Amino acid sequence: MVESKFTERLTRDNAVVVLVDHQVGLYSGVRDIAVEELKHNVVGLAKAAQVLGLPLVVTTTEADGMWGPLIPELAAGLPDDVAVLDRSTVNAWDDEHVQGAIRATGRKKVIFAGVSTEVCLAFPAISVTAEGFDAYAAIDASGTFSRTKREAGLLRMQQAGVIPIDYATAMVEVLADNSDPQAGYVYAALEMPFAVLVGQIAAGYAKN
Repeated sequence: MVESKFTERLTRDNAVVVLVDHQVGLYSGVRDIAVEELKHNVVGLAKAAQVLGLPLVVTTTEADGMWGPLIPELAAGLPDDVAVLDRSTVNAWDDEHVQGAIRATGRKKVIFAGVSTEVCLAFPAISVTAEGFDAYAAIDASGTFSRTKREAGLLRMQQAGVIPIDYATAMVEVLADNSDPQAGYVYAALEMPFAVLVGQIAAGYAKN
């Protein structure tokens, strides 16, 4: 089988998660996804990535200015050794510290989530694609200020070869095997309500 970036799987050895500008001020303008759902999804992505041993790169833009700090839910879910890289550039890839942190992981598959979708997510995802990386856009762990902006950002990314994905599918693809000892912790981190319900139903059947 001839593999391409569209068919090669995400693994513990080839993926890095990059969270761009999940900031209090930007969240106040999100309109294409419920803010609580967005928070849930990006925190789940960050926690599952940690369970799977994936590197995390986290960045903000002018956190002391108009966009404010990282949302507290995400800040609380990050490990102590992950520094939040603050920058001034619109495109996160244009910041030498952010670019250096991504390159330093040695990973070729970059899973992005950002606010806003058409700028903070799309710009660096398109840029790393041009540099030879495989970029993935975690759409439901990203948000923006209108449905039009969301659709325009998605179209532009797909034209550039960025791969759209959702936060849970990305992590489950990395997990690969439900018999893995970490599987339960991954699903707990993702906190998918239907999965919790299915587990409860299965447990109920096992007792009977």
